[in-house]
Amino acid sequence: MTDTSAPTPPSAPADATPSDTAPVTIAVQYIKDLSFESPRAPHAFAELNRAPQIEVSVGVKVEALGERHYEVILHIEATAKLGDTPLFLVELDYGGAVALAGVPQESINAVLMIECPRLLFPFARAVIDNVTRDAGMPPLMINPVDFVSMYRAQPENAAKAAN
Repeated sequence: MTDTSAPTPPSAPADATPSDTAPVTIAVQYIKDLSFESPRAPHAFAELNRAPQIEVSVGVKVEALGERHYEVILHIEATAKLGDTPLFLVELDYGGAVALAGVPQESINAVLMIECPRLLFPFARAVIDNVTRDAGMPPLMINPVDFVSMYRAQPENAAKAAN
């Protein structure tokens, strides 16, 4: 007979302080919204003999859920065209419920806008890859994203980084 019960995860020692715990904990990650459109299917499949032009945009949204608890949403939108003809459009909002411990107040925004999306991105990229492939299109493996540059490009964050 085998034991099918799940192992009990280790818990923090009773005397652990917030600095002893991980600074970023993703409690859960999930698909919040997913849309795939192939407006020219099934005719588009006959045109797949050449590589489409792909445009990808990525954004990050953060919403406070409580004290040091946040929802981080990674928004990815990708369009594929053959010339002026749309091949597909995929939009994904991929979220994570995040808890921060021991992160200095002045670093919270940067951690939420850089580190959290960096942790969520591989999973969101896999969703996009699978959806495009399952839709009969060539799989779309999105290149890694520089979340630091995205963060610095926001005017309110550029001013903070300069100080």
